[in-house]
Amino acid sequence: MTAVAVELRKTLTTRLWWILLLSLTGYMAFLAGILAVAFTAPEVMGGTGDSGGFGPDPSAIATSIYTLPASTGYVFPLVVGALCITSEFRYQTITATFLAEPRRGVVLRAKLISSLLVGLAHGVVATIATATVGAAVLTAMDEPTRLNEATVQRSLVLTAVTMGVWALVGVGFGALLTNQVASIIVVLGFTQFVEPILRLLMITNEATAGIARFLPGAAGEALAGGGLFGGASSADPLQWWQGGLVLLAYALALATVGWRTSLRKDVS
Repeated sequence: MTAVAVELRKTLTTRLWWILLLSLTGYMAFLAGILAVAFTAPEVMGGTGDSGGFGPDPSAIATSIYTLPASTGYVFPLVVGALCITSEFRYQTITATFLAEPRRGVVLRAKLISSLLVGLAHGVVATIATATVGAAVLTAMDEPTRLNEATVQRSLVLTAVTMGVWALVGVGFGALLTNQVASIIVVLGFTQFVEPILRLLMITNEATAGIARFLPGAAGEALAGGGLFGGASSADPLQWWQGGLVLLAYALALATVGWRTSLRKDVS
């Protein structure tokens, strides 16, 4: 617990965590408003009548809006988790950290727990901002917000949880690739370009659609209970708990490999 408190203090005494939080909040609020307008336009979704612009499944579209943090905003807690460990190698404070706590496994576990808490905080704030703006726009467009539905409420909670798990993935990746610049480049490149393109190609092919469900982004959306890719795949998505286990497996696998390789090397 002392190690966790120290790691939390390291994060919370810097400006980066709240700068990323403000950026995430503004980004999610903006996207929620834009997509809510787009999804309520009949010419966009082809819907008419009682379901407005939503088409045949308005609840699914509303969930897609409210779970935007898990679909597009997860890169923020992912970066927070990666920076938690790579910044120590960049500024060489890792030496003092290992001198204060020689058990490197304890240090890694403390970073995982502290990053989980920070990621959850990011998730809660981002989810509230997304749901608030999204619901406000839906109301202004004379569409039901669906916030009174149990499935939508569960998705809101799980979206915040998903952001916390993504922070764990970031710590694991940072432990594996300790170079800060390289780590951030790989994270941004994979999450913003490689996986979306790969996933889009895989879900449109019946032979690979089932495999695409196990990609990190797909697992995160499954855990949250909604996403922008939801209706495009020919394969049934993972259950929320299955998505959570897959995403957690990524985090633990990366952290384990990083602990047995990078974190066992001598530092100066």
